[in-house]
Amino acid sequence: MSRLKINEDGRTFKLDGQRFFYLADTVWSAFTSATMDEWEFYLEKRWAQGFTVLQINILPQWDRCMSDVGVYPFETLDGIIFDYTKWNDAYFERARTMCKMAREKGFQLALVVLWLNFVPCTWGSRMKSDYIMPRELVEPYTKKVVEAFEEFEPIYMVSGDTDFDTPESVDYYEAALSVVCQMSPDSLKAMHIKRGYDYIPESFLDRISFYMYQSGHNADGQQMAYVLAEKFYRDYPKKPVINAEPCYEQMGYSRNMYGRFQPFDIRKAAFSSLLSGACAGITYGAHGVWNWKKSGKQPNPVMGEGFDKSFSMQEALLFPGAWDYGYLADFMERTIVDELIPASDLLEEKSSDIRMAMTAQGQYLIYMPYPTELLIKKELHGYQAKAINLSDRRIARVGIEEKENSTKVSMHSFQDDVLLFLTPQK
Repeated sequence: MSRLKINEDGRTFKLDGQRFFYLADTVWSAFTSATMDEWEFYLEKRWAQGFTVLQINILPQWDRCMSDVGVYPFETLDGIIFDYTKWNDAYFERARTMCKMAREKGFQLALVVLWLNFVPCTWGSRMKSDYIMPRELVEPYTKKVVEAFEEFEPIYMVSGDTDFDTPESVDYYEAALSVVCQMSPDSLKAMHIKRGYDYIPESFLDRISFYMYQSGHNADGQQMAYVLAEKFYRDYPKKPVINAEPCYEQMGYSRNMYGRFQPFDIRKAAFSSLLSGACAGITYGAHGVWNWKKSGKQPNPVMGEGFDKSFSMQEALLFPGAWDYGYLADFMERTIVDELIPASDLLEEKSSDIRMAMTAQGQYLIYMPYPTELLIKKELHGYQAKAINLSDRRIARVGIEEKENSTKVSMHSFQDDVLLFLTPQK
């Protein structure tokens, strides 16, 4: 096994000296909910699709679906409320076995230490305070985490879906981060923050390795995919940036709004992020996998953000968007040799939903949700253009015309969202 590192460019990752594209699947509830047979099948499927990272919550996900596995990290009568003073070592041994299986399959692990519901004065614990971990147990718990999982060289996501709006919440995460830094100085560390949020306390910045943001599941806030990418790329010290929770496939819109995110929506979130500053990778989620929905099991009494009913884990594991994300990762690994530099300011404004980036080698990538003609405010002499239809990966040549101080790109011939790839002719 090898530990993931930050690349020399400061914007991407490397593994064993080679660039590594962070393509994560969201499987928050795995440790509490997946049987070993289910886990083995899951790993095989996501490996085949090209995923490289698994994002897992070490503690029970507060809005997970209920399961019959019945193993929890602390003593509990109902699987909901826990006695944090009493460990269940069998849970951690079982989680270690699952980590070993994942690492043997080639996955990196990104493990959440403290989801927001375990921390006081966050938006989640204000909804339901029964889960808050006593402050005096944060350090012992975090030591337990590092002792249990350090062997697998994970990324430590110290926070989950959180905000840092109060001294109490910052104090909890400061305690956990300090323990992780002391016991695992060489590991990568990050903070998973809530939807639409762009604040990480300055006191954390020199100890986290990269930035995670969340464009999330609000139908009216999907522009956060590129707005937050630009914010972290531009305004924070230079580190890799990842949209660690874009809209999940078939997730019902948050706040009980009717509708579900389709493959087009999740592709748009991914490419909007990658071409706007978050080029180190992207995370996928399937509604039914992240919460490990099993047919016939009772719903969780915690409603979280008010999402519509999940598909079963077995159905959700087969959603087509996972293959789209696998293709995206394959394209990046085969084609892009360094960071993507945001360049949307070179586009004659039509819509901010059209996103553009460039490489140091002079290649240009443009994501277009819908077909239209484009004008680039730069003369690209000797370039050729191709359009990749992202729904079925067909490729078409696209005409380009040089003008004085600009380049016109003809409308492509597809009706779906595309990635335009402009390269200098050899």
